[in-house]
Amino acid sequence: MDDTDTVPHFDLDLTQPDPIPASGIARAVELMESGRLFRYGETAPGTLGDAAQLEQRFAQMLGRKYAIAVNSCGAALFLALRSSGVRAGDQVLVNGYTLAPVPGAIDHAGATPVLVEVTENCTIDTTDLERRASESGAKALLLSHMRGHVSNMDEVVRVCNRYGITLIEDCAHTLGASWDGRASGTFGTAACFSLQTFKHINAGEGGIIVTDDDELAVRAILNSGSYMLYGQHAARPSEEAFEPLRGKVPNYSLRLSATAAAVALPQLDLLEERGKRMNASYQLLETLLKDVEGLRIMQRDPREGYIGSSFQFCLPEMEAADIGNFLATCLEHGLGIKWFGQERMEGFTSRPSQWEYVDERMLLSQTEALLSTLCDMRIPPAMTEHHCHQAAHIITHAIQSVRSATG
Repeated sequence: MDDTDTVPHFDLDLTQPDPIPASGIARAVELMESGRLFRYGETAPGTLGDAAQLEQRFAQMLGRKYAIAVNSCGAALFLALRSSGVRAGDQVLVNGYTLAPVPGAIDHAGATPVLVEVTENCTIDTTDLERRASESGAKALLLSHMRGHVSNMDEVVRVCNRYGITLIEDCAHTLGASWDGRASGTFGTAACFSLQTFKHINAGEGGIIVTDDDELAVRAILNSGSYMLYGQHAARPSEEAFEPLRGKVPNYSLRLSATAAAVALPQLDLLEERGKRMNASYQLLETLLKDVEGLRIMQRDPREGYIGSSFQFCLPEMEAADIGNFLATCLEHGLGIKWFGQERMEGFTSRPSQWEYVDERMLLSQTEALLSTLCDMRIPPAMTEHHCHQAAHIITHAIQSVRSATG
């Protein structure tokens, strides 16, 4: 790429999601006109409400028996931990490259996060996972497929099985992704997905738990706040399965609203096409940037069927001040890139050393070294080949500018 050309101004807002399908808008308006926005009671007896329909279709899509829709993916993670038996004082393993709500869900459940190193390619370090599983006596692994990077699930499952650890997958960034042909979200006892605006399905906010475990599903439905209206769920265990736990499971009021479900439902039909668009952009960016000196792109395992909703790269030769200058140069040209190595938590980005509620003795040198130079760019479905070329030009120019200034 010839940097003597005029550097373009990036003309796409990377935070811009796709519009809500017309049918979702129409159904949401219909619900608002009716006033029946609560997921229990917006339909006549014998018919399925929007949230129940969303759960049913989600479970069918993933080939899992049960699905429970709640008000955020963070709530889903908390409920999956609680409903799988995690209690106050338990140890829960979690990879150090993730978003703050993930260790936050562990803390919410009263448990202690046990941080696990990640590799230079952003996946969990399975050697360190085995060591920490052996030493900690952890009851569960909350595995975050952070920014769509699917770990070696063969090894993850092997370690969990060896040490009797319950695997819960955080699939906020991997709806539609896979490992060796098997869908992300089907490896663990439970898996959690996000319906937040910047995810693959945009309901503004929301989360879904999927599982094949009868008791976990019963507990999650009761914990989520179904009262005794669990019969209005479709993707659930039998009515008899609820009887032993009636009155014994607290109601945490974490339900998904009917309106959010109505907005989400028609987007299930768009997932495949959205994934193709994002992957095309990811692969083009990878091609355009792979030979840029001073930039390192994550290497993907050929068994990983990823969904490229964001693009990560490292600037391993740059000091913190240089990366700050790189980001500033990109922003001058309209391209907003996030950096996990900032001194303070900013926006959605943070790293283990900034989670002050986690024991400092558990901080991760390998992970911190990775995150110190890790940059992150969102790939919205609206991104085109034109935008990819613009972004690659700006990134290349910014790197060259910093390298020239530092000699």
